[in-house]
Amino acid sequence: MSTSESIPKLLSSFTETWSPRLVAAINDHHVKVAKLDGEFIWHAHPNSDELFYLLSGKLTIELDGRDDVVMQVGDMFVIPKGLRHRPVAEEASVMLMEHESTVNTGDETDSERTRQVKDVRGQY
Repeated sequence: MSTSESIPKLLSSFTETWSPRLVAAINDHHVKVAKLDGEFIWHAHPNSDELFYLLSGKLTIELDGRDDVVMQVGDMFVIPKGLRHRPVAEEASVMLMEHESTVNTGDETDSERTRQVKDVRGQY
């Protein structure tokens, strides 16, 4: 039997930031949620676009050579593959959609910020 996932319940179950949780898989893409706070590192995903949907808080996505994207709750933004970017957040929660092979730090895989995605499907 299929069940729905409670994103608010999942988000209330952890406090770690910049540590994405896998909530669904669609074909060869993953849907993840994460809490973000502070500045992330500059990075790019050379082979995949990355979708951000802001659930709560404040989020600015700094883009190399382009204007920053200042997101409001309910906004969605797609970062084109290969574009260097850096999320900067104030107590934000986001939903992400990206290719299943995507590493959170993109081409900066030696970063202390690189995290394995925690698979929480079916737990909430």
